[in-house]
Amino acid sequence: MSLRCFEASARLASFTRAAQEVHLSQGAVSHQVIGLEEMLGIRLFTRRRAGLELTAVGRGYLDQVAMALRQIERATQEVLTNKGRGGTLNLSVASSFASYWLMPRLASFVSAHPEVTLNLSTKIGPVDFRASPHDASIEFCSGASGDIIADRVLDLKLQPYAAPSVARRYMKARARQLAPDALLSLLGNEPLIRHTTVQEAWPGWMATAFPNAELDPRQMHGGPVYDLLSMALNGAIAGIGVALLPQYVAHGAVGSGQLVQLSRLSWTAANAYYLRQPSWKGDFAPLQKFRDWLLRSGSGQEKDGVG
Repeated sequence: MSLRCFEASARLASFTRAAQEVHLSQGAVSHQVIGLEEMLGIRLFTRRRAGLELTAVGRGYLDQVAMALRQIERATQEVLTNKGRGGTLNLSVASSFASYWLMPRLASFVSAHPEVTLNLSTKIGPVDFRASPHDASIEFCSGASGDIIADRVLDLKLQPYAAPSVARRYMKARARQLAPDALLSLLGNEPLIRHTTVQEAWPGWMATAFPNAELDPRQMHGGPVYDLLSMALNGAIAGIGVALLPQYVAHGAVGSGQLVQLSRLSWTAANAYYLRQPSWKGDFAPLQKFRDWLLRSGSGQEKDGVG
């Protein structure tokens, strides 16, 4: 109750108006806030004749308290409305994974679970679940950490792609694909588009494809660096350079003739896409329904042309 009294008093700048909102006396609200200040050992408000004014510490504390109260209110409303049968799931998803892998498959989850409202947003980097409204995330990472549970959803398997105009410069007349020596020449002369989170991809792929070749370290670690796979895709389509991409990102551009696959040999990153959730969300029904569906979908990656 003390947090509710504090939040209402801060928002309304008055113990009296806060008392009306929370259905207590003005004295009771003031007593709750004073007790909270004594427990914290700090002043949250400066009392003025014109009303209450938050201290600097109070403003920072209010941001955290208000978020927590909104989450409690949302959770309570969902239980009252759905009685545990459904609800809203707020999910943070890696951008390219969301656009090229998750969204094309999502209709099957929506069809199977109409009682669950799935809200999606994107973020680069790990989600701090204690300071975020997200219930779970799909991140490209190494897996579980601390009190965060992780399920491996999809490996990142990369193959080289380039615009047809780039590939043709290295093909012999009437050839339908690149010979190994021509491919090595192409990769040694064209910019290699790199991805921020897997900058070891090009050295790894080249060492697998051409284990006996003398590779120029400057070429392996040169070229533009992009944050998103979608940027690498569009860079390759534009002829900026050669990109290592998963098939689920590249297949549409290959089908439309915007890209050609330079080799079927793939390199698999050490990290993968994981569904991460805080341990305290373990019994949240919408999340568990999504998890079950997602892991079934991810287990079919070979059939879906990802491998």
